[in-house]
Amino acid sequence: MSNPLIEAKDLKKFFRTSHGQLHAVDGVNFKIERGKTLGVVGESGCGKSTLGKVLLRLLDATGGQYFYDGVDITKFTPKQMAPYRRKMQMIFQDPSGALDPRMTVQDLIGEPLKSFKLCSSKEEYRDKVAEIMKTVGIAERFADSYSHELDGGRRQRIGIGRALASEPEFIVCDEPVSALDVSIQAQVLNLLMDLQDDKNLTYVFITHDMSVVKHISDHIMVMYLGQCVEYAETDELFDHPLHPYTVGLLDAVPVPTLTSKKMSMEVMRGELTSPIEPKPGCRFAARCPHATAACSGADIPLKEVAPGHFAACTML
Repeated sequence: MSNPLIEAKDLKKFFRTSHGQLHAVDGVNFKIERGKTLGVVGESGCGKSTLGKVLLRLLDATGGQYFYDGVDITKFTPKQMAPYRRKMQMIFQDPSGALDPRMTVQDLIGEPLKSFKLCSSKEEYRDKVAEIMKTVGIAERFADSYSHELDGGRRQRIGIGRALASEPEFIVCDEPVSALDVSIQAQVLNLLMDLQDDKNLTYVFITHDMSVVKHISDHIMVMYLGQCVEYAETDELFDHPLHPYTVGLLDAVPVPTLTSKKMSMEVMRGELTSPIEPKPGCRFAARCPHATAACSGADIPLKEVAPGHFAACTML
C-alpha cells in the first residue's frame, strides 16, 4: 500500500474557556489514501469543522501528530507551511459568507492565481480563469457578475473554483451542499466526484447528512463529542453499523418507500453533554439505551471488530 497523503495520530484540539478545557477534537486517528474521500459525520458540535481547520493548519493542534504526504507538519511555522498552502484548500459551507461581495466572479476565482503567483501574464491569467469557470460549470457571461447576483448553486461553484485555482492535492469540504436545494446538491456532489476523478484529488467531506456521505465517501468516520466512535469503509458501515450512535444516525434517515423497515424503532433522546472537561467513559452513554456501568470510569478505545471496521463500545 502506498503512503497515505493524510495521516492523523492521536490528534487533539482543545480550547480554553472560563469553565475549563473544551475538548473539540480529542484523540482522533485516521489515514486517507491519495485520491480517496473520508467522510466525517456527526451532530452539530461534535468537532467536525474544527478537525477540518486543524487539518488545514488554520488552527494549531493541541496534541498528537499530523502528517502530510509522510511529513510531520504538526508544528510547522508559517514560513515552513508556505509551500503546503497551495496544496491544501477548503470549500466552505456558506458560499455567501465566504465570498467578497465587492469582487466579480472572475476576480474571486482568480484571486488564488495572484496570491500564489501562478500566472506570468494578464493573458495567461484570463485564460486560466476562463478554464476554471468552464471546469466548474459557470457560464462565461457571469464573469463580470457579483456573487450576490447569482443563485446558491453558482455561488458554491465559485467557491469550488477558488479552491481549484491553486491546483491543490487535498481539499476539506465543510458541508458544501447543506445550504443548497436538493437538486443543486446532486449537481455539486457530482461535480466534486468528477473533479476528483480528473485531478486525483483527496477529500475530507464533512457533513451531518448520512445519505450525502454515502454517495461520495470511500471511508466514513463517525464523531461524537470530539472522539471517533466508529470508522469503516462506507458500504461496511451502512450494512453493519456497530456503535449505537451510528445506528441512531442511520435510523434517522428517511426511507422513501412504503415497505422498507428501519433498522430499529429506537429514537435517540437527550442532547449533547458538555464537551468541557468531559469525564472518562463513553461520551454517548447518557443517551445510549444500552449503557451499563462498564461505560463509565474509563475511556472506551477503538476496537477492530472486523477487518478495517473499528468501533468504540463496551458491547463489542
